[in-house]
Amino acid sequence: MSESALPGLQSGLTGLRVLIADDHRLFRVGVAALLRGQGLEVIGEAGDADGAIRLALQQQPDVILMDIGMPGGGLHATREIKRASPHLGVVIVTMFEDDDMVFQALRAGALGYVLKGADPQELLRAVQAAARGEAYFGPGIARRLITYFDTPRALDLFPELTPREREVLSAIARGENNAAIARSLDLSPKTVRNHISNIFSKLHFADRAEAIIRAREAGLG
Repeated sequence: MSESALPGLQSGLTGLRVLIADDHRLFRVGVAALLRGQGLEVIGEAGDADGAIRLALQQQPDVILMDIGMPGGGLHATREIKRASPHLGVVIVTMFEDDDMVFQALRAGALGYVLKGADPQELLRAVQAAARGEAYFGPGIARRLITYFDTPRALDLFPELTPREREVLSAIARGENNAAIARSLDLSPKTVRNHISNIFSKLHFADRAEAIIRAREAGLG
């Protein structure tokens, strides 16, 4: 990770106290080096949810960088931390890019959501924003959230589906193939296949043709 900061970031970062919660030690080491290079103080590291909760409540950092997939669950840790200390800023740093996971993180109380493959500057911006009590999402996540809330949708249609599954079904109704759906929704092909499998199972569709017909009849697409 590069340790250079964009103009205007440095003054807002210096002196901030950060807790890193992730079960991958190499990731923690890399993030700690990045943060220390910008004048931040890394007050501790945790490899599981219990450790993250304990350190957060003991040390009261300005910002907690939280992995979702660590043992015990990052969302559980986020909920417990925010319940006990609502003023602490939690930023989710994860490989999971599904919208459903983003919404779960928001409901748990996280202020930011950054993908691990993102530019290090995104992480620095998220830390700075969370320390001020502001929300921050990486550009890719932000675009998808804007699309989600700006797109007219009938939430009463197919209530069995998650919001993301409903988007995938809408794309199917438009005649998009899996590759096109993956591109338009910024998902991996495997994730698209999983969503389609879940849709067919929940709605008892026999095949894609039936999915297109029933979705269009319901007003999707």
